[in-house]
Amino acid sequence: MDALKILVVDDESRMRKLVKDFLVKKGYEVAEAGDGEEALEIFWGDPKIALVILDVMMPKLDGWEVCKQIRKQSSVPVIMLTARADERDELLGFELGVDEYISKPFSPKILVARVEAILRRTGTLSEETRIECDGIVVDIVAHQVFVDGTPVELSFKEFELLSYFLQNQGIALSREKILNNVWNYDYFGDARTIDTHVKKLRSKLGKKGEYIRTIWGMGYKFEVNG
Repeated sequence: MDALKILVVDDESRMRKLVKDFLVKKGYEVAEAGDGEEALEIFWGDPKIALVILDVMMPKLDGWEVCKQIRKQSSVPVIMLTARADERDELLGFELGVDEYISKPFSPKILVARVEAILRRTGTLSEETRIECDGIVVDIVAHQVFVDGTPVELSFKEFELLSYFLQNQGIALSREKILNNVWNYDYFGDARTIDTHVKKLRSKLGKKGEYIRTIWGMGYKFEVNG
């Protein structure tokens, strides 16, 4: 399959290079634009663009206007970057059809993880049949898990939960989000069921269970030490 192309729009060339380097390492093709007008010119001229990473504050046309223009004719995923952590901005972004909203400064690794999660969710990025992370191997098709080569017996929901964590490494996941994605939207039980499953999963993963970190008052994050 051809490499997916991502358009990175930011008036800071250093920021564009940083994001581009991380995306290229992950096998993506990257197009760059330094202002809103150039962004639209590139976007309309290239049907291969699968996702847009868009800064809010830019010369000529700001990110909001660029997003509005894109949304008139395209549902391509858009991640909006902003230096201001303003709730009104965030609400405006979602009204315009922004898929994710990330405040600067941010970790490029987290941004790439969000990109992959969105592309997976929209079906642009095909699901992996095998996910690996620091000795943990999840074989989606065979429904098997190995830790440092040793098979680990997991229940169906524990398997789904581990797969979801691995597919969203480095991202803070609320209990509600985990319920919606692992238990699906029709689940109306107690969110504490997640805590029970996480406890069992940690135990079965041994030392690597520490990678599932608790974010107090919110949920969990799967992150490899160091």
